[in-house]
Amino acid sequence: MSATPGELLRKYRLRPKKDWGQNFLGDERFLGRIAATCGIGPGDTVVELGAGLGHLTRRLAETGARVVAVERDRDLVAVLEKELALPNVELVAANAAAVDFAALSGVERPVVAGNLPYQLSSSILFEVLDQRAHVRRAVFLLQKEVAQRIASGPGSRDYGLLSVLLQAYADVELAFEVPAGVFLPPPKVDSAVVRIDLQEQPRVQIADHARFVQLVKAAFAHRRKVLLNTLKSDKSLGGPERIAAALEAAGVDPKERAENLSPAQFAAIERALG
Repeated sequence: MSATPGELLRKYRLRPKKDWGQNFLGDERFLGRIAATCGIGPGDTVVELGAGLGHLTRRLAETGARVVAVERDRDLVAVLEKELALPNVELVAANAAAVDFAALSGVERPVVAGNLPYQLSSSILFEVLDQRAHVRRAVFLLQKEVAQRIASGPGSRDYGLLSVLLQAYADVELAFEVPAGVFLPPPKVDSAVVRIDLQEQPRVQIADHARFVQLVKAAFAHRRKVLLNTLKSDKSLGGPERIAAALEAAGVDPKERAENLSPAQFAAIERALG
């Protein structure tokens, strides 16, 4: 696709939808780096969430992989149908935040990629977690702050709920940053690309995923409180005595704060609560 985002928008008399978080990336350098980060080639299938004007779609297709491009904006779907006719690209008009990756792609563990609207980032990341058994890798262009958060480790002020949950199941890497000025229109903040390699088995031993999620959510609900006090506020985890006993069994100081615990320590607490 030789036309820039601006040229395509003018050609089809369209404007970016601010409410939908549409910021189009047309810079070939960064598009190529995103495609390379996906680690795909002939024989692979990648589900692209939010195909937009098709610039990343084309670069993904150039790897030789089969691309299932998802776009919910009917105006953009019409553009893609005219501008992006490639034999290894399948266009699907659907909401990227509510798709079954394996069912949509027809393969058990596709790669998932996309330039995500900022307001949908968290919900899509949780969707990747929910479908973790059917995702091989996820490569997303996110708000820089979100990317730093999910890639950060214990002891960092950025470390939080999504950091723990994703790192319990995947290897997470902040691949590179993307400046705001290369988008149309430019967002108010910079972005970054993260690569999330889902493991076939969790990186830590978890007895019950739902309880693990509930535990980590409760732990970060009040970041300034010590762990025992913030966990006590969630009655579903049990009474104070049960929580204190679980912390002791896991070898975790009840006066510690959530931001200093590794995914393995959270998993130990979760197992002790079982």
